[in-house]
Amino acid sequence: MPTVLAYPFRPFFLSASVFAALAIPLWALVVTGAGPSLAFLHWHPHEMLAGFLYPAIAGFLLTAVCNWTGTAPLCGTRLLGLWLLWLLPRLGYLAGIDNLWLRAVDLAFLPLVLLAAARPVVATQQWRQLPLLATLAALFLTDLAFHISEDPQWLHIAVQLGALLLLLVGARITPAFSRNWLQARGRDVAVVRDLDWAPRALYASLLALLILDAVGLLAERTAFPHAQALLAGASAVIIALRLAAWSPGAIRSEPLLWILHAGMLWVAGGLLLRALALLSLLPHGMWQHALGAGALGTMILGVMSRVALGHTGRPLVLPRGMVTAFGFVILAALLRVLAAGGLVSWQAGVLASGAFWSIALLIFLWRYTAILLRPRPDGRPG
Repeated sequence: MPTVLAYPFRPFFLSASVFAALAIPLWALVVTGAGPSLAFLHWHPHEMLAGFLYPAIAGFLLTAVCNWTGTAPLCGTRLLGLWLLWLLPRLGYLAGIDNLWLRAVDLAFLPLVLLAAARPVVATQQWRQLPLLATLAALFLTDLAFHISEDPQWLHIAVQLGALLLLLVGARITPAFSRNWLQARGRDVAVVRDLDWAPRALYASLLALLILDAVGLLAERTAFPHAQALLAGASAVIIALRLAAWSPGAIRSEPLLWILHAGMLWVAGGLLLRALALLSLLPHGMWQHALGAGALGTMILGVMSRVALGHTGRPLVLPRGMVTAFGFVILAALLRVLAAGGLVSWQAGVLASGAFWSIALLIFLWRYTAILLRPRPDGRPG
């Protein structure tokens, strides 16, 4: 069995980064009139989810579930089949093919990821993983609704569900990794604490916001803009308070940790921008790119960088150049948000943002392709 098919994170992290490195510059050329047109309706927002977020989710979740449940990973021909199921629609849409069969193949990916993750969770009664699985199921339903209606607003809900997944994962790994890092250096781990009331309040407000979004779409109007603005703003404040309680200043010298804080801060910023957009104070494109390019881009790059080291038996030491990659992905998101708000030249902002984004992912590929393709140096499976 090729090493790349030994664990889910290997092919999916590699594929997500290759796709993202190529897709954003392509779209920047298309949208500024310098590149070819793409046949698939709403190619950019859909493909940054299906081509970047979905494989990143698959790589992380199908790898993490092995640790949570003590079960063997999806590997070999089954993993290859799942990967090909992801790849075929990406190539088809780029080739100008858009038909019912290709969309059906596209829609099959997330349910199969969900099934592969749910089987060991149910078998070992790891019920605490159900919120992750439920969010993944909701993400599939929004994708299905988009394909049926071709209304891109379903993709806006999907971006928020992606941010919710980041919050669910980030709330587990960020404080835990921070405490481990502080403990290994003989420092006080008590500075990293959580607010007991915050998780339930946060997830309740986000769930209410998403429900109102869906109700509004089904009713073909904005449901309750002031209530939605209140929920989005409250969620942003709660995230900021949780981040403060995790003492980001204590881990500021470790890029593998501060990048996780940065990703979650982007979620807070995106929700705050959404609250202002719902009150007609800012363009909606600002929050969409703050959550998309900012939160998803930053957090995914940070998680891939750490998981690829830890699960291949390597020291948790960031390879040279990756701090620059982290800086570039944050800068790319910032420029894209500013361009969406008309605060910088739109064409220049989009092109510069695409360039910085692509460079960030290319640096990741430069440093991690060999790690993802080669066996573990200790000879253990993984």
